[in-house]
Amino acid sequence: MAEPVVRTTSKADMDDEAVLASLGYKQELRRDWGLAHNFGISFSIISVITGITTLFSYGLNTGGPGVMSVGWIVVSVFTMFVALGMAEIVSAIPTAGGPYYWAAMLAPAKHSAFASWITGWFNLLGQVAVTTGISFGCAGLISTTATVKSSYEPTAAKTIGIYAAVLISHGVVNTFGVHVLKYLNNISIALHSAGVTAIAIAVLAKAPTHQSAKFVFATFNDGTGDPGWSVRASPAYVACCGALMSQYTLTGFDASAHLSEETRNASWSAPIGVISSVGFSALFGFFVILSFLFSIQDFDATLGSDYGQPVLQIFVDVFGTDGAVVVMSLVMICVWHCGLFSMTSNSSMMFAFARDGGIPNFFHKVDNRFRSPIRTVWLASFLSFCLALPSLGSSVAFAAATSIATIGLYISYGIPILIGLIYHREFTARKGPFNLGMLSRPVAFIAVAWIGFITIIFCLPTANPVTSQTLNYTVVAVGIIAIFSFGAWVLWARKWFVGPVREIEEAGRLGVDLLEPGALERAEMEARAKEKNGVGEKVIVEK
Repeated sequence: MAEPVVRTTSKADMDDEAVLASLGYKQELRRDWGLAHNFGISFSIISVITGITTLFSYGLNTGGPGVMSVGWIVVSVFTMFVALGMAEIVSAIPTAGGPYYWAAMLAPAKHSAFASWITGWFNLLGQVAVTTGISFGCAGLISTTATVKSSYEPTAAKTIGIYAAVLISHGVVNTFGVHVLKYLNNISIALHSAGVTAIAIAVLAKAPTHQSAKFVFATFNDGTGDPGWSVRASPAYVACCGALMSQYTLTGFDASAHLSEETRNASWSAPIGVISSVGFSALFGFFVILSFLFSIQDFDATLGSDYGQPVLQIFVDVFGTDGAVVVMSLVMICVWHCGLFSMTSNSSMMFAFARDGGIPNFFHKVDNRFRSPIRTVWLASFLSFCLALPSLGSSVAFAAATSIATIGLYISYGIPILIGLIYHREFTARKGPFNLGMLSRPVAFIAVAWIGFITIIFCLPTANPVTSQTLNYTVVAVGIIAIFSFGAWVLWARKWFVGPVREIEEAGRLGVDLLEPGALERAEMEARAKEKNGVGEKVIVEK
């Protein structure tokens, strides 16, 4: 007989567990985070220095400084509408499942399971892709920086090897659970705020010369091919595609929702974490972009840098090679933390999806010692590695991965917001402490319209001519998930997937104590065995 688990629980923790129980779940993960930690994980995953640094070359070529600076403002405004819509929902439904659980709860009963299934798979795709984009970007920065003071010559295969090592490091740290991650989160917040601010100020202060405001806000550059898409289509086409740098950077703030089961006072802390992470990141990011653009010494030399990394070239021009390596090392530490917490969010989402039957139940497992979903941590690592393999034969694979991350995540954000907009009366009845009131529907409408717009734009080709090397395979990856999720639903998933499983009711039906480790799983095994062997036969399952 298993020994009962003795826990010391505060009133706040009891309230959080009661809210979670009302949604049908027992408290399995360690609830060890506060508002600052919840904000910090989304702030770290958004990581403006990561998105801006890794996609700076893309931005300079796809629209140039004017699109990068003005586009950041436009994207930040519309992203805040998405964040507000999400915050209102997570306040009402604070679970690790995030968007797919919201979709199930907000949709009518007859469509609940379908909405949950589709949303879950798009969220899973986006989570894997954003981990890929961040960690592969980190590997690329390591590989590029190594060329500054050595004879190292980067290749696609070498970068993939570095990428594998980065993923393994993230997986190992995540294995030890949120108790360890909480302290790394504090370090990450300091690096992404004080550290990044110091870099931006130092670049501006040390730069020998500065570009004009006209250069920063009005210079258009089309480096998408010969002729570029501004000729084949229009400058507006290039500008819309160039918004990817800003939109990809301001992605991943659903982490505050996925970590809500590990956050105290989640109905308030999680929505504030979503909104504040987007707001602060928008301000920080704009300052960083302006700092880098104003400090460009020679536009053509920066664009065609021998290092293949414009931000590194800016650092070399401003600080010299030694200083550039030091500053870039700080940037890489920030990017590493960003990838670390992206995997944390990714594994939490997969754990919840497995708990509800969206992926095999094998992955619904929490390590007893670390209270960490170790199996989904390494599943996230494996899938992220696989998604980066096309980089071995494609020059635009990284940009495609960022597009996949952006589209996959934002579609999963948009579905529950759209459902809440359509069935507003039902949503209003269950709203939490964060409530937009009369602004709820206008905010939701703008958020959904923006998500629809970027979903189309980021599937379009960005390099000319379009060949097997320059194909934007975003539409392929997104299409595969769409076909799989819809096809699987029609063929078989609709026969068994019922949406989020309310474990509390299931435990009551089976007459077990959820506080006893493995009790529900054993009871389910006994029930299945009895059904298989005959109701009258007594079946014993070892504990």
